[in-house]
Amino acid sequence: MNKAELVAALAASMDVKKKDAELFVKTFEEVVTAELKKGGKVQLVGFGTFEVGKRPSRTGINPRTKEAIKIPAAKTPKFKAGKALKDSVNKK
Repeated sequence: MNKAELVAALAASMDVKKKDAELFVKTFEEVVTAELKKGGKVQLVGFGTFEVGKRPSRTGINPRTKEAIKIPAAKTPKFKAGKALKDSVNKK
């Protein structure tokens, strides 16, 4: 499911216009992004948690030149699924 399909599904499910559903999705993305930029996390009980992970600097190899390069430390967004979501996906 892509973003357009998600918007259409939300609009149908909530009985609202696609424009309103698109605004909801866009606002959700902005709020989660802003919180992660601050170093916080967004926890949706039963669904999952969006948080920031830290990746340390490391040495890599340039595949063209086989030269060693230093890869700087970075922050990465992570999502950890909640128990209810895991159970729902694994239901037989």
